[in-house]
Amino acid sequence: MAEMDEQMVVDGVSGCSCEWEGRWNHVKKFLERSGPFTHPDFEPSIESLQFLLETCKILVIGAGGLGCELLKDLALSGFRNIDVIDMDTIDVSNLNRQFLFRPKDVGQPKAEVAADFINSRILGCHVVPHFKKIQDLDESFYRQFHIIVCGLDSIVARRWINGMLLSLLVYKDGVVDQGSIIPLIDGGTEGFKGNARVIFPGMSACIDCTLELYPPQINFPMCTIASMPRLPEHCIEYVRILQWPRETPFGDGVALDGDDPEHIQWVYQRSLERAAEFNITGVTYRLAQGVVKRIIPAVASTNAVIAAACTTEVFKIATSAYLPLNNYMVFNDVDGLYSYTFAAERKENCSACSQIPLDLHFSPSSKLQEVMDYLTENASLQMKSPAITATVEGKNKTLYLQSVASIEQRTRPNLSKTLKELGLTNGQELAVADVTTPQTVLFKLSFTS
Repeated sequence: MAEMDEQMVVDGVSGCSCEWEGRWNHVKKFLERSGPFTHPDFEPSIESLQFLLETCKILVIGAGGLGCELLKDLALSGFRNIDVIDMDTIDVSNLNRQFLFRPKDVGQPKAEVAADFINSRILGCHVVPHFKKIQDLDESFYRQFHIIVCGLDSIVARRWINGMLLSLLVYKDGVVDQGSIIPLIDGGTEGFKGNARVIFPGMSACIDCTLELYPPQINFPMCTIASMPRLPEHCIEYVRILQWPRETPFGDGVALDGDDPEHIQWVYQRSLERAAEFNITGVTYRLAQGVVKRIIPAVASTNAVIAAACTTEVFKIATSAYLPLNNYMVFNDVDGLYSYTFAAERKENCSACSQIPLDLHFSPSSKLQEVMDYLTENASLQMKSPAITATVEGKNKTLYLQSVASIEQRTRPNLSKTLKELGLTNGQELAVADVTTPQTVLFKLSFTS
């Protein structure tokens, strides 16, 4: 350590005593000279490195398999002001690929342990952890970052942060103010497949513009789950879908939380009982949690490749040295090695980033349940538990809300009523709230004959 202290100098780039001669030579090669692949408007200078080391604030969402790789890559690339959000705690099963964690860390918050590891290992780096859900933080928190990077395993969470960044946009004469744009770099992995994409909210295709690209969740037929289970997954789904709401083990209105050990333990025990009735083996605690949380098997090498691609895009955008990815890269090494880049197009009628209410075409005799089914089953919407409100006869009226038990019970009869019976008219605006977005989505009701 004494020898390292002797080598440490203030190199004039950041004035930080943790620097040593030549530490950032690999980064300087990209920023202090031009080349055939640099951005047409790029001017080599030392200021880009100063911005990288001293000013640029990065938010990493997720500290799991992809998140650990992202934190390591960003810190080693010179990004020092990093925040990380993750609501999970460390499980033994994480240790085979989430390399910032050790056996002693099991049970501890991922964000806090990951931040401590990076801060202690990479001199000068300051990672701030947030052990909470992304929904627990407000606009002022997200507004402080220059770039946001996602390493999530949840489509709902992706859509929510996408909606948050869209809500921060400022429009002048119908044109988005580029100073209000916070770029979103999104990475995703599924086994030996992965993708990285660059999103400039309000300008390029957002998450919801390409919702059809995400694979649908595997759903088992209800008749199989209820009457003829053959797999351990059938038993777990029976408990999740039917037994939990019927028995309400933790009180009325308490939703099943895949991150609550007590909830998963209850599901696991009831699933074992169900499996024993039909002589089915293979129900484990880990499988129960995997089914409830829709966990997809992860491969460390895929995480490394996608994190490297995402970090490269962060570097390109932060320094303006190179043109960013335009705008979607897919990676597949199931059979050999394959990658492909294409430009996903922005949808004019996107439910998230379009500036006009979306049309809902129904007849006056259609029931509210049909509208609910459309909102949840339509490939370009894929809402989870939409709450519908409308202004009827000058009063704001909740037509249906599922998340609060007392209101759900009161508004449930509306599902069997027709739109005409509910007092809705042609051209009526419906405001729909959902867990997939922090914004209320507006729809315009257009009656068909």
